[in-house]
Amino acid sequence: MTYFSRFAFAACVALVTAGAARAQDAAAPAGLSIELNEIAPSEKGCKLTFVSGNALAHSLSKVSFEFVLFDQKGLVERMAVLDFRDLPAGKTKVRQFDLPGTKCEAVKSLLINDAPTCVGEGVDKSACMTDLKTGSKSAVELKG
Repeated sequence: MTYFSRFAFAACVALVTAGAARAQDAAAPAGLSIELNEIAPSEKGCKLTFVSGNALAHSLSKVSFEFVLFDQKGLVERMAVLDFRDLPAGKTKVRQFDLPGTKCEAVKSLLINDAPTCVGEGVDKSACMTDLKTGSKSAVELKG
């Protein structure tokens, strides 16, 4: 193999490796994810179960989200700030919240309106809403 051939081969390998790394980075989700996993009646009213994940580069020491609950007619039933506490980078956590006085069957959808608290070393306050991914495994829709 000539010097030029070895050089060309090495350059091709470097380009393919760099391209694969960029494609992997582009495919890796950034930001936070919040999934409404379950909504069920509780003794107090309605219990919401969320699965949250942190794909940010930094851990969050405290994060809360302002949720808007819409009824079957699309009208605002209530607003509530839910404290998700800490969310370490690269981790997934489950959080449950009881909403006293709320009937689950009256809730058609949820909207994450804002993140009033988004705290972590090296974390910008807007990071909790930027690239927020939402989903639902229940009959109730969750939007970000």
